[in-house]
Amino acid sequence: MLLYFLRHGDPIYDPDQLTEKGKAQAEALSRRLLLSQIDEIYASSSVRACQTAQPLADKLHKEIHKMDWCHEDLAHRDFSITDEDGQRRWFFESASFLRRMGQNDVAQMGFEWYRHPLFADTKCGEGYLRIARHTDEFLASLGYLHDTQNHCYTATEPNERRIALFAHGGFGRAFLAHVMDIPLPYFVRFMNNHSGMTVIRFSAFEDGITFPKLLMFSGDGHLYKEGLPTTFNNGILL
Repeated sequence: MLLYFLRHGDPIYDPDQLTEKGKAQAEALSRRLLLSQIDEIYASSSVRACQTAQPLADKLHKEIHKMDWCHEDLAHRDFSITDEDGQRRWFFESASFLRRMGQNDVAQMGFEWYRHPLFADTKCGEGYLRIARHTDEFLASLGYLHDTQNHCYTATEPNERRIALFAHGGFGRAFLAHVMDIPLPYFVRFMNNHSGMTVIRFSAFEDGITFPKLLMFSGDGHLYKEGLPTTFNNGILL
């Protein structure tokens, strides 16, 4: 199985929708994904995620399966903190939190990082476990059972389906960290661009054991091909 994780295009967050640039990114992404012969389309129930998925759904005449648990509002509720300056922001966008997370005592907590006192007054652990639970249920429905004790998967129904999930940057950090069995304090250093394409390969050994392989992270070749700006979140030119 190939799992395609797509971040939504350039957004307006309030009201929730894509900008004209975001719509152009979604259209370019749909043409790129046509080459991949996507079998099923899933999306966060947010407007911007569904608008990003819609051009592909139209071209393939497929339904978009909307999933509330992927919605960025839930992730932001759980992963936001009040920073030293009194501003509410993602914990992985707080300079003081990032510095603290890089220290050895957090690293030594491994996959139970959320039990560290640094996160005691946050909902980070609750949010991560919520996303982890739903992620495992989603992957199990696709034929891959997550063995979180041994950090691998059992292919209960090995397949060559190509699955597209359109969602968000903040949510995506927790989702991808769990899929790839990487503690979240490490994975928050990975940032995906608007309409960026991440591809994960699930292929089983003879005994059905699967270790997912990250084939691409936040690829933006579709933007380059269409002559669209290749800037990270409208900032650094890539």
